[in-house]
Amino acid sequence: MQITAGRVGLALGVLAAVAGIVWLVMPRAIPVETVAVTRGRFVATVDEDGKTRVRQRYVVAAPLAGQLTRVRLKAGDAVGEGDIVAAILPPPAPLLDPRSRREAEERLGIAEAALERSKAAVERALAQATQAKAELDRTRALTATGASTAQALERAELAQRVADRDLRAAEFENHAAGHELVQAKALLGRYGDDMGPAEPWNVTAPVSGVVLKVVQESAIAVQSGMPLMEIGDPRDIEIVTDVLSIDAVEIRPGADVAIDHWGGPGILSGKVARVEPSAFTKISTLGVEEQRVNVRIDLLSPLQQWSGLGDGYRVDTRITVYAKDDIEIIPAGALFRRGDGWSVYVVENDRAAFRAVDVLRRSGGFAAIGKGLQPGERVIVYPGDQISAGVRVEARP
Repeated sequence: MQITAGRVGLALGVLAAVAGIVWLVMPRAIPVETVAVTRGRFVATVDEDGKTRVRQRYVVAAPLAGQLTRVRLKAGDAVGEGDIVAAILPPPAPLLDPRSRREAEERLGIAEAALERSKAAVERALAQATQAKAELDRTRALTATGASTAQALERAELAQRVADRDLRAAEFENHAAGHELVQAKALLGRYGDDMGPAEPWNVTAPVSGVVLKVVQESAIAVQSGMPLMEIGDPRDIEIVTDVLSIDAVEIRPGADVAIDHWGGPGILSGKVARVEPSAFTKISTLGVEEQRVNVRIDLLSPLQQWSGLGDGYRVDTRITVYAKDDIEIIPAGALFRRGDGWSVYVVENDRAAFRAVDVLRRSGGFAAIGKGLQPGERVIVYPGDQISAGVRVEARP
């Protein structure tokens, strides 16, 4: 019995040693992350940042050059159509040095003398016209009685017409002399003590709305056409987002848009109103030149939901470019290239199995599979170099 027991113990030890060697030699299962294949609706989107923008904004500009008085309005103030939003005073006359001022005073004296001379010329012409008319009346009376000739009547009529023309010319010269005198006085009147306050030119609001931005607030000299403020309706806003030109090709007017991270609860809905036909160059954060296209988006959610949005606010937009129902969906990290096609590793009986798949579309970290997978199968996500067909794997929790 003792010999038999010893042999049994020896046999058991040998078996344990062999089992240990086999366990050491056998490849261990590789831990992997797996995800189940799901079936549902797949939506591909173009995700970009966007900004809100008042659809109809009006820039109020200075209609003339002058001195702008201080603007009392602030951003956010409501204005009505025709309300006075700013006032512009006429520009002051340039300063005159002593010599120029003396010349201006002399020109004023010349203008005064010219006015007096023109008045005297008007009086002389008026007297001559009166005399010519009286002479014409006498000649007509004498001609009617035969005491004067027809030639004398014609000469009297011509003299009367010439006297009338001289009177009108003298009156025009007197009128011009009066304007020259006023002009000369205006040049010196700016520097006189009796100069009254200048009459301001009132700038009015073209439409009713809210002041979006005050460009010029302080009292400064402005030129004609200089912007003073912007007015618009903050309730009538749109979203403008710029996308890569290769993505803009797929975007169509009317496409659904989800607006997220806008500062309020929930996700707003919108639709693409227009894809602008012209692209522009933009430098990315990595310093790469990109061709971008502006996409204009209309908000469809009720105004009460996004009433806190204003002009120039940042939002995240997801523009739908592809959608398909009842399709298998897997994480894009499970895909890898094999030749010209896409492939995945599926877990079958705790081993990795190679599977070629037909990828319809990728978007947002997921991929839509046309064929090659069934719902419920588990695919290995981010397979490493150790994973190959037939390798034992251990799915992580």
